[in-house]
Amino acid sequence: MKIHKLLVMLLIGLPALLPEKLAAQTVNNDKQLSNATLQEVIDYALNNRPGVKQSQIDEEIGERDIKSALSGWFPQISGNANYNNNLKQQVNALTTNGETNYITFGTKHTSALTLQADQQFLNAGLIQASKASKYYRQQYKQSTENTKINTVVDVSKAYFDILTSGEQLNIINENIARLEKQLKDASAQYEQGLVDKTDFQRAQISLSNSKADKKRTEELLKYKYAYLKEIIGYGTDKDFSLNLKSDSMEQGILIDTNAQQAYENRVEYRLLQTQKQLQHLNTSYNKWSYLPSISGFINYSYNYLNNDFSNLYDKSFPSSVFGLKLSIPIFQGTKRIQEIRKSELQEKRIDLDLLNTKNQINTQYEQAMATYKANLNDWKTARSNVDISRQVYNTIKLQYDEGIKTYLDLMTSETDLRAAQLNYLNSLYSLLSSKLDVQQALGTIIVN
Repeated sequence: MKIHKLLVMLLIGLPALLPEKLAAQTVNNDKQLSNATLQEVIDYALNNRPGVKQSQIDEEIGERDIKSALSGWFPQISGNANYNNNLKQQVNALTTNGETNYITFGTKHTSALTLQADQQFLNAGLIQASKASKYYRQQYKQSTENTKINTVVDVSKAYFDILTSGEQLNIINENIARLEKQLKDASAQYEQGLVDKTDFQRAQISLSNSKADKKRTEELLKYKYAYLKEIIGYGTDKDFSLNLKSDSMEQGILIDTNAQQAYENRVEYRLLQTQKQLQHLNTSYNKWSYLPSISGFINYSYNYLNNDFSNLYDKSFPSSVFGLKLSIPIFQGTKRIQEIRKSELQEKRIDLDLLNTKNQINTQYEQAMATYKANLNDWKTARSNVDISRQVYNTIKLQYDEGIKTYLDLMTSETDLRAAQLNYLNSLYSLLSSKLDVQQALGTIIVN
């Protein structure tokens, strides 16, 4: 199944907002998001969020570490040069036929230039590095995947928060329009002596409160835009706008509440499994330390000898050596034994970490699912209350216009309608957020 289909079913449930793939694409940091959909914002975050980029850099650093460790298998070539001034040359006595002569050995000035190549053939550390390299790569990729999954969840929640606040602002504007008409009607009736001053004053109070709510929502919306820009790594000085389609929010909000928990789907659990494999290799390495190490070397030297420094480099005396080296660690106290026991204990500790992580994942899943079910019930109730509140308001408004109901009844029904609409939006946002939490707990959020 294609990634975009999985995301539609498992992540957001907003087909109109998700494109073909949730894949990391090359995005220019200077790109401006104008009328951006949720998917475009996610794509930008996956390529520009500092946390994601840091994880990718850590992955590259890890690759360099692996290559650095494995470079020990290549020949190690070195060059050395030296010069010696023998201030006092060695003198030995030579006795011949009972006569002793004193002979000076060596020359006053010596110099050498040596090129040497060393090659490892059997080395426990290099064997361990070779076997562990794929697990380290896997670990770095899993860490990046974890960061990306958290990014998708954070960005989606922030987007829905802005979308919800925008709808709240629309509801408040509609409420202000109703209240302004009611204020105008109450003012006209008061001037005609049909009602007392209290209806007009109540309308003024309600209108002032609604305008205050609008101002508060507008200011909070500025913060929510700033927060979204922060978590996607978007420049504060660049234009930024979203394509907010509220009619798509209710699509695909239902999930399978009978889905079974699979621990291997969680990247956090797989990270621990990778760590266990690495620790097992470390235990093996400590056992391999009993093996001998075998290496070879070859060198070529240019030697210079002369009693006069000015003539030192006139003539060279080359030499070359090839050899093999076998090193057998016979006794190192009890260090190797202790390191093996320590590594085995660390393996047991990771086993307990895996068990504890299973329990935590299960608890997280149960909490997320319980929250989702509660929010789903709240959303259904709030949706029903909006319809009922609108019917009540329309009825009382007609009765008020006919003089059957008081203005207080009209204001009460209008307040109930506004509260029901806002509660519906809040419950919808909570439901979408809890759905993301369930999918994260199940490990069904997929990124490339």
